[in-house]
Amino acid sequence: MTTLFVLDVPENTAVAEVAGQDPAVTVDHVGPYFRIVSETAIVIDRRATGCRHAVWYSSVAGLAQSRITQWDKDAMRVEPR
Repeated sequence: MTTLFVLDVPENTAVAEVAGQDPAVTVDHVGPYFRIVSETAIVIDRRATGCRHAVWYSSVAGLAQSRITQWDKDAMRVEPR
């Protein structure tokens, strides 16, 4: 199970929204965080989120049983360990 946590603040809302467009991804809340979960890799296109680089590179709050395999100006890819 791939799990990504993103703080639920206005700057990060688009990250959760874009991730949730993938039918394999579920987005819900745990405390003040979006929990983004998938059985497979989670891939989020930065340009689709509209995030500027500073917000993009500070959006990840945590991972569970997952690792980031790509996080650059184009996309973020989180895969199960």
